[in-house]
Amino acid sequence: MTSIGFKRYELPPLPYKLDALEPYISSSIVDVHYNGHHKGYVNGFNSTLDKLEKVLKGEVTGYDIQGIIRSLTFNANGHKLHTIYWYNMAPAGKGGGKPGGRLGDLIDSQFGGFDKFKALFSEAQKSLPGTGWTALYYDTEAKNLLFITIENHFMNHYAELPIILIVDEFEHAYYLQYKNNRNAYLDAWWNLVNWDDAEKRLQKYL
Repeated sequence: MTSIGFKRYELPPLPYKLDALEPYISSSIVDVHYNGHHKGYVNGFNSTLDKLEKVLKGEVTGYDIQGIIRSLTFNANGHKLHTIYWYNMAPAGKGGGKPGGRLGDLIDSQFGGFDKFKALFSEAQKSLPGTGWTALYYDTEAKNLLFITIENHFMNHYAELPIILIVDEFEHAYYLQYKNNRNAYLDAWWNLVNWDDAEKRLQKYL
């Protein structure tokens, strides 16, 4: 008989210490965000896979398949987007500035320079209604950089396009430090952007 089972997911290690993003993002935020919220998405992802396995084995009846799909989507995206987010930031003093390499070239040629790109990406970030993300994608077909706002974890997603850069705009990403001033957090985030990581993500698709 063919065995039924899905491999489980694990919380990836942070690429820096909890206080490495200070003063822009406090250690208390990173602790709650990573050890609470991100870990919760990993656990939720795995528990939903547990339920799906029981469905496949005939151990559960009267299940809601749309509910299972919604839970998988929410927790999977919560896990995967957070993983990109952590690596997209560098310790204070080692991030920010302007990108070089191919990413810098694309930004210059498509947006007319980094300052124009930053202004437009910031405008997109600050336009997000409610909670979610703002992400920069790379279109391998036309070789374009595109960005989008994502409400919650249910993605307005460009099909097949990889994410190069992302910022978390859920309240848990900033509220302990910035209260309801999300824009101040978004302005501070630019000081932490890990352009080397974004460049590595881009280089995979060139």
